[in-house]
Amino acid sequence: MKNILIFSLVCWVLLGCSSEEKPDCDYGYTNTKEALASCHKAAEQGEALAQIYLGNKYQHGKGEVTRDFGQAVQWYKKAAEQGWATAQYDLGQMYFRGEGVTQDYNQAFQWFKKAAEQGDAKVQHILGTMYDQGKGVEEDDKQAVHWYRKAAEQNHAPAQSNLGVLYAKGEGVMQDFIVAHMWFNIASSSGYKKAIEMRALFTKYLTSTQQSESEELAKEWIAEQRVEKD
Repeated sequence: MKNILIFSLVCWVLLGCSSEEKPDCDYGYTNTKEALASCHKAAEQGEALAQIYLGNKYQHGKGEVTRDFGQAVQWYKKAAEQGWATAQYDLGQMYFRGEGVTQDYNQAFQWFKKAAEQGDAKVQHILGTMYDQGKGVEEDDKQAVHWYRKAAEQNHAPAQSNLGVLYAKGEGVMQDFIVAHMWFNIASSSGYKKAIEMRALFTKYLTSTQQSESEELAKEWIAEQRVEKD
């Protein structure tokens, strides 16, 4: 009996054990009212994945849940404040579109930046676009290049294409049609239609030697990416 009491005390002090049973949220695998109630309870106790799940349910009005952007924002924010990149992205989208909150591009930018800093290529591309267009933040071509490049290096085709455009224009970097064409080639290898169009457009500005150089650089980059994955 004494040993049990000692164990319980250690568990409570060091591990934060509680006699209250943790609710089981299966994140929609069982689509019932009971399962949803369990997810609500888990979210209220601070479980970030349950909070993100509820945010998604309320945002899209799935199953037993009526669409409620305000509730979606509330749950996404709770998970975002715990540092979850997915929730930070989702919350940024809500601010960007003005769903459940007053549209605020700067707030959207702030949340996107938090997610981008965690390495999410999709959000890095969005951040690059916002710097590129001066939406929610002061226009800054060098920062646009910085974030496009981070996403491009993760093989994000739209970021690769946009990085090529900035090299073609000489915005945020020294103008370089060969490097621009290289990025269009790389993005085209993923089947990205806009990059294919841009590659065709800029081919006429290059000599056959420059085209060959650009294509070789693209092949080397793609080969290096494959080696890193292996």
